[in-house]
Amino acid sequence: MGKRKVPLTFRIAAADERPAILRFLDENWGAKHPLVHLEDFFDFYYRPFGGDAPIQFAFAEEEGVPVAIAGYILVNRCETPDIWVSIWCAVKGHNGSGLELMAALPKLTGARVMACNNIRPSTLAIYTFLGHTAARLPHYYRLADKAEYAVARIAHKEILPVSGAASLRLLADEAALLESGYTPCAEHRPYKDLWYLTRRYFHYPRQKYDVWAVEKDGGVCGLLVTRCVDVNDTHVLRIVDYTGEPDALPELGCAIDGLMRRFDAEYADCYCFGIPAQTMAAAGFSERPADDANIIPNYLNPPLYENTEYYFFTSTTENFTMFKADGDQDRPNIEV
Repeated sequence: MGKRKVPLTFRIAAADERPAILRFLDENWGAKHPLVHLEDFFDFYYRPFGGDAPIQFAFAEEEGVPVAIAGYILVNRCETPDIWVSIWCAVKGHNGSGLELMAALPKLTGARVMACNNIRPSTLAIYTFLGHTAARLPHYYRLADKAEYAVARIAHKEILPVSGAASLRLLADEAALLESGYTPCAEHRPYKDLWYLTRRYFHYPRQKYDVWAVEKDGGVCGLLVTRCVDVNDTHVLRIVDYTGEPDALPELGCAIDGLMRRFDAEYADCYCFGIPAQTMAAAGFSERPADDANIIPNYLNPPLYENTEYYFFTSTTENFTMFKADGDQDRPNIEV
């Protein structure tokens, strides 16, 4: 990265430094960012332990003056947590400082795994330079068998066969999840503990999720998280997260078809990395290549009839999965 004349110092933001974060981003981001300007979003993502705890932003400073910042989101409460990188911004002309901050972030936060959902494709080489894996986030979908589709634009219709003996049981609230008997696997990366899962899906501001216990052989072997969207007098089922053993997904084929009928969804879709395409196909999901003639819209209110590509980076691919709701994604688009 070259030798600098003024050394950088790195630190975590103090509890009272939201005004400094707002000021820095207003001056350097180019627009008012809803995740910091909307207080409920800011508290949810960056102050999960209340107003007296440090804010989950890191500063890179030259002689006490911030030149880069990075917001991050805890995925668990372990001593060495896994984290999602959220906002990353540097003063113009200080991109090298931003790189140094990103390189320092694992040690600064104690993170075991660091990843980010929805990075710019132009930055893939930057993350590769930092030693991470950076790639396109695969997109999968399953069509309901309809003569016509109001949201999807289908040039070639494919509906894969499904089977599976697993069932889905709706968990109405946090208490139901905690009583379900589901135990997250600490070897999965990131490790989404029960604190994270209950907070993310039962206490999220401005949007509601359905959390389903995956039941097989008398036990709960995973969780499936969905969001049903009303659009064009029909519905779309978004599968936004799955925790559990990937090999259990094919056992959910019939159950997911049941959800699609329950919500009268014309299709279900899922952005995810770390689940083999063959496993997704066994669960009934077709992969949408980047050049696919089929259009499976991502933006639905109002619908934008084009395919949307997401890109990500992760510090490790071992036992790693990423879904649409990871990081600061799958949120309402709100202008400030």
